[in-house]
Amino acid sequence: MKFFILFLGLITFSAPSFAQCYTMTEAEAEQGIRIHSELMVIGLNCQHLWPRSDKNLYAQYKDFTVNHASLIRGYEATLINYFQRSGARNPESQLHELRTRFANKISKDAAVMRPDGFCKVYAPRVPKANKMREPEVKRWAATIFPNFPPTRPLCAN
Repeated sequence: MKFFILFLGLITFSAPSFAQCYTMTEAEAEQGIRIHSELMVIGLNCQHLWPRSDKNLYAQYKDFTVNHASLIRGYEATLINYFQRSGARNPESQLHELRTRFANKISKDAAVMRPDGFCKVYAPRVPKANKMREPEVKRWAATIFPNFPPTRPLCAN
């Protein structure tokens, strides 16, 4: 009986700390949402600086969204499940806050850089992403970039 109580205590103690880290799937989901949020901001900010002969950048972002709607919904569901597991009162609100944080971060970069400089660096990402197939988008989202790590640490295996 003492062993069972001790074991139960260890499970209770470990669960919250596990809930504060991401599995690789959750990290990919967050990075996928970051990419989607950043593409939106780039498309909106740079559409007027993109050559008129090409399709409007914001329209290309919308095409990306439509083409990868099920992947994006899957990423959202993964994060909502994570937020539920970690005890969030309103998991969907947590997801919206995360998206807003990502959009604000890149918007701040756009404000610090002059619009022409920002768009010169970032605008090519939209058409490049728009041409990607799902496996390429997933590979991009699964890549952990040192300058853009997930907001939570990765769980130990």
